Amino acid sequence: MTILPDTSVASRVQAIVSEHADLDGPLLPILHRVQSEYGYVPESAIRPLADALNISRADVHGVVSFYHDFHTAPRGRHVVKICRAEACQARGGQALEDHIRKVLRLNWNETSSDGAITLEPVYCLGLCACGPAALIDERPVAKLTGEKVERLVREMV
Repeated sequence: MTILPDTSVASRVQAIVSEHADLDGPLLPILHRVQSEYGYVPESAIRPLADALNISRADVHGVVSFYHDFHTAPRGRHVVKICRAEACQARGGQALEDHIRKVLRLNWNETSSDGAITLEPVYCLGLCACGPAALIDERPVAKLTGEKVERLVREMV
């Protein structure tokens, strides 16, 4: 994991807060901007953000941990999100999940040691009739099979 110097993060967070000063309820847009810049919300951003918005660190942490799109650690260069909703499960999703985790040698929310791939669960992509489904680098992929997954993984690395 990359450790960022507290002072550089704090000064950048302060600048981002200033850019969003005119918004009502700016926490979410600020967090999105921080994550956009760093690829995740660094721990060292929590205190300066809380101080700047005059809210508690617990409030900031609560928002970051509540929303699944915020991340507190760097993610892989490629992100594979597998649908775990009922419709995909009914179409063989569990067997596919097991196969993907075996091929990638990852559990949910883990990143490969080389930083290439992060594996994440999602709960419904709206591709219910075409399951099992996934988002690979934000691109929807439907009617997944073990062979299709292996081909897609080879293309990523």
